[in-house]
Amino acid sequence: MKDKIGFIQGRLSPIVNGMIQAFPWDNWQQEFFDAHSLDFKLMEWTLDQNKLYKNPLMLPEGQKAIKSLSQKFSLTIPSLTGDCFMQAPFWKASKILRFELLNDFRNITQASKEIGISIIVIPLVDNGKLENKEQEDILINSLMDYSEFLKKLNIRIAFESDYGPHELATFIERFGDETFGINYDIGNSAALGYDPKEEFDSYCEYILNVHIKDRKLHGTTVPLGAGSANFLEVFRCLSKMKYDGNYILQTARSDTSDHHSPLVSYREIALEWLLMKNYY
Repeated sequence: MKDKIGFIQGRLSPIVNGMIQAFPWDNWQQEFFDAHSLDFKLMEWTLDQNKLYKNPLMLPEGQKAIKSLSQKFSLTIPSLTGDCFMQAPFWKASKILRFELLNDFRNITQASKEIGISIIVIPLVDNGKLENKEQEDILINSLMDYSEFLKKLNIRIAFESDYGPHELATFIERFGDETFGINYDIGNSAALGYDPKEEFDSYCEYILNVHIKDRKLHGTTVPLGAGSANFLEVFRCLSKMKYDGNYILQTARSDTSDHHSPLVSYREIALEWLLMKNYY
């Protein structure tokens, strides 16, 4: 089970410009070595809109370097968090800009295929939040046009949303295609006050990826166990549905220069919860 627990890229690096999450431009290669030394086997790539086409993922030489580092340090990259989609949501853009952003989406998926990514997380929160039915229709119709293309690449889209349990179930069912599913973020659900059992009863069969973090009710990210997340209930639900996907640590950042020890500690906590499934 330990090998199923990975981390969001950047969590082993110094904080970038005060942001809890951003691509670690100065440290991205070092993170492969650090992850290996800490016995992490999984990393979720982070992609920002800023300097999108300078990200190593988007460059042939960068892809070659990523694959070489992955092999050298036994680290796989099965998923990508597309913060770029939240920062520049095509479903809120004018038609001309939307065309450009959807072209970015196509290029991102092709690049992802090159390094073995099979799940792309699209955050429908914060600036990416769906605010009306028109935006939802644009999102669904636009991505359904790429359904066959995604299947050829063997890539699935996992939405992270602030929709309530029943609303999210209705949303994901509109796709009617197994290419599209849900990224379940434990901390975000806790911050919104959602009941895990109600969430899993509504859409558990659509969950493709899980982010582990803790947040206070209506508050920000805090260390695991210090917030409002009901982890025992969440992991009980995950065990009941026989979830066999990955668990990605998107945990609180350290307020010191030590970014390694907290992540290892969080992994051990998460592993305890996972192993407790035998008692559920």
